[in-house]
Amino acid sequence: MLEFLVMGKLGIYVQVPFCQTKCTYCNFHTGVVASSRFAPYVEAVCREIRGHRELLREAGVDWCVGLAGKVHSLEWLCHEAIADTVYIGGGTPSLLDPAHLQDILDAIRATFEVDFEEVTLEADPETVEAGKATAWVRTGINRVSFGLQSFVDKELVAAGRMHRRADIYRAVPILREAGIRNISFDLIAGLPHQTKRSWRQSLEELAVLAPEHVSVYLLEIDEGSRLGKELLQGGGKYSAGAVPSEDEMAEFYEMAQEALGAAGYHHYEISNWAKPGFESRHNLKYWRREPYLGFGAGAHSFSGTERWANARDAAAYVTAVQSGRLPVEQHEVLTAASALEEELFLGLRQLDGIDVGRIEQEYGVALTERFDPLASAGLVERDGNFVRLASGRLSVSNEVFVELMK
Repeated sequence: MLEFLVMGKLGIYVQVPFCQTKCTYCNFHTGVVASSRFAPYVEAVCREIRGHRELLREAGVDWCVGLAGKVHSLEWLCHEAIADTVYIGGGTPSLLDPAHLQDILDAIRATFEVDFEEVTLEADPETVEAGKATAWVRTGINRVSFGLQSFVDKELVAAGRMHRRADIYRAVPILREAGIRNISFDLIAGLPHQTKRSWRQSLEELAVLAPEHVSVYLLEIDEGSRLGKELLQGGGKYSAGAVPSEDEMAEFYEMAQEALGAAGYHHYEISNWAKPGFESRHNLKYWRREPYLGFGAGAHSFSGTERWANARDAAAYVTAVQSGRLPVEQHEVLTAASALEEELFLGLRQLDGIDVGRIEQEYGVALTERFDPLASAGLVERDGNFVRLASGRLSVSNEVFVELMK
């Protein structure tokens, strides 16, 4: 937080909750809607961006209050912070017309001081066209994050994905030709019909295409998705019977660690790898607890002392903003205890670990008693002032976090 106060850097997130289809594993609040809904939604997002100070104030959120007394130029920091990263996520924001993306980025430029180092667009391979890619670059987008999930068509079909392996190989050269020099691939370990052999195929084909960044996620099993609910109920729909076991998913994760390391990727966060210098600048703000503002239905924001989120229903969001209201659905002023928990949880997600000395000094706590039992059990490693997850325990990190928070 002090770094932000000195440098005045801010992340901007824009949520686009529209998809072509709902994937079976998806637990996000997204929907399939007519394209005629896109323009009114983008207009509402731009209105929220331009009027966010007044809208937040009327919604009872004063995101500057937690900074009071820390610097002399509080007004400048809150109102003129430099936005250096933008992340347009979803959903599938690549469904929007490039003119819509231009409107959103123009609204950000008109509202904030900007020095864009990284402007990310989430995209699905089948939505990529040469004309659109060229237009994306003209808007200022310089990074594209692909939700590939797999290179195996059988797995993509079972997961309800629209694209196929051939679409990936078609889309990447289009982006390169347009001038995108920073591409990220997402893979999911644990999709229905996934085997050790097919997972190795996805890892090998990924290495051939050589994206600058890779995210690997384990399949989440919860009631928030159709597949997750089916698994919990013991049903067979959505190929639930073909989902790998937890042990197999852990093995797939470890295979990814080995394969990506051999391909020259630096493992910097539990789920993320990057070629040197291509770590996600925007996502690092989340893990480092740096401030960011979220715009759109379901978007989350963080000031350093407060967290809040907009209502998730896109239609309700548009109606509210059109009437001059911001539908803040969640609003939390962090206590010292909850902020400390976030420091530990988010800090340990990073492979560099956490600076225990800094946290002890900043929060006035002693952490040795918390970490000693975990170190003795081989769950964490200490290196001077730094504590990090043990390298062989990353695939079971949630168990470590549970133990730490007891």
